[in-house]
Amino acid sequence: MQSQARTTADENPFAASERVFAELTDRLAKRETLVMTHGDLERLLDRDGRELLRQLLQDHLDLRGPGEARSDVVGARGVRRTQARLRERQLKTIFGTVVVSRLGYSVRDAEALFPKDAELNLPLDLYSHGVRRRAADEIVKTSFEQAAASIESTTGTTVPKRQLEELAARASSDFDAFYEARSAQSVRDANKSGEILAMSTDAKGIVMRPEDLREATRKAAMDRTHKMSKRLSRGEKRNCKRMAQVAAVFTIAPFIRKPEDIVTDLGPPIDRAEAPVRPRPENKRVWASVAKPPKNVIDEMFEEALRRDPARKKQWVALVDGNPTQLRLIKKTARRHGLEPTIILDVIHVLEYLWKAGFALQGEGSPRTQRWVSERLLEILRGNSSGVASGMRRSATLRRMKAADRAGIDNCADYLLKYRRYLRYDQYLAAGMPIATGVIEGACRHLIKDRMDITGACWGLEGAEAVLKLRSLRSSGDLDVYWTFHERAELRRNHLDLYKGAPPATVSPLKLPNRSHLQLVK
Repeated sequence: MQSQARTTADENPFAASERVFAELTDRLAKRETLVMTHGDLERLLDRDGRELLRQLLQDHLDLRGPGEARSDVVGARGVRRTQARLRERQLKTIFGTVVVSRLGYSVRDAEALFPKDAELNLPLDLYSHGVRRRAADEIVKTSFEQAAASIESTTGTTVPKRQLEELAARASSDFDAFYEARSAQSVRDANKSGEILAMSTDAKGIVMRPEDLREATRKAAMDRTHKMSKRLSRGEKRNCKRMAQVAAVFTIAPFIRKPEDIVTDLGPPIDRAEAPVRPRPENKRVWASVAKPPKNVIDEMFEEALRRDPARKKQWVALVDGNPTQLRLIKKTARRHGLEPTIILDVIHVLEYLWKAGFALQGEGSPRTQRWVSERLLEILRGNSSGVASGMRRSATLRRMKAADRAGIDNCADYLLKYRRYLRYDQYLAAGMPIATGVIEGACRHLIKDRMDITGACWGLEGAEAVLKLRSLRSSGDLDVYWTFHERAELRRNHLDLYKGAPPATVSPLKLPNRSHLQLVK
């Protein structure tokens, strides 16, 4: 066989690579190359250097031989493969396409097994793990079309858009298993971090294909009529999105403050040089799912927190924005786990309601409005949200404001009274707890808006879920560790699970014994 002939002791297995290298160095020494700019030289080496790397990989694969097994090849069901046939397959790598020659062991009515495939952890399809990782890195940053163009311009291979979508789904397939397996590490990391364990969740819409909308949204979209044929009018973008649930879990050190430290425009100037350093979130994990219902994502949020603090020694905090469904699910899940986290309403959402009330009472663009908002915010931070609500309502009544004019005031008062049990900011600040949902708001932006909301994007469910998982891994700083986990999982399901016990070791390419009990099929 040709692969065996190449590996005999009296031949140089890298002769082809040396020829490519010699051709490249000869070209670099030619007169026309000696007058090139450094940019031209970079482009030449980037292109032709890949061919050298591809040939080195090809020669190495050939040197390793066809992968003849040292022992019997027995499948997972105990069937021994007794026939060996040399077969070839292509593998698209980041350097270019190579050919892998390997022995396939078969028997009647049983699939062939390839010990060399297991040894190399070859994928089932055409694309190497290096190409898959490059695809994952590009997909999380930009559109599939631009990702395909970037791979073509920076590697020795091409991946069409359709295949990129499939690679994204495969690359993210071990997302849940990866985090479920990190319990011990999560505990070690959390033990070295701050005393507060914070959770937060929110939802963000993604424009989806009609068939991938949730049932109620899809029915509403089918009933919608368009005023214009060329574009959507105001309000017509409703019912074309599917909500993705976003979650975040992190630890943070306590940061004790006074209300006056936050509402600084009502107090003396602060010397920033002497101000205490605000602690940063630690071991932050953010993720999102458009396929799973909100309940499942919130369940996962609590499970992630429990992995970090199984003994429940930390101060648990749940930051919310007042969404009734999310709040109900958080409380229900907490009860199921026997937990009582401190639920805190995001102060930024409170501030937005205050501004609308201030505009109604004081007018927009007036310095009086800013001071009015600051004074009420300070009172709320002191724990007097009910007093602020009743005071603004009384002011509107004394001014005999019409219902339409006082809508912002009544909405703010209703909001403060409805959620007053989650507005005990004086206690939260004294305990050093966070009172804003900046982490989850940022996650909604960089997980979803920056990638999923690009102009013209209309997602399928599988593709959207895969990209969200990959972006979540990158945002949480886990992509490199995940990829190692993913390659091991690929090895197990694609190869190890096909054998009874471990796959047999293969012989050295220079020592190919005559195995008389095998029948070589040519």
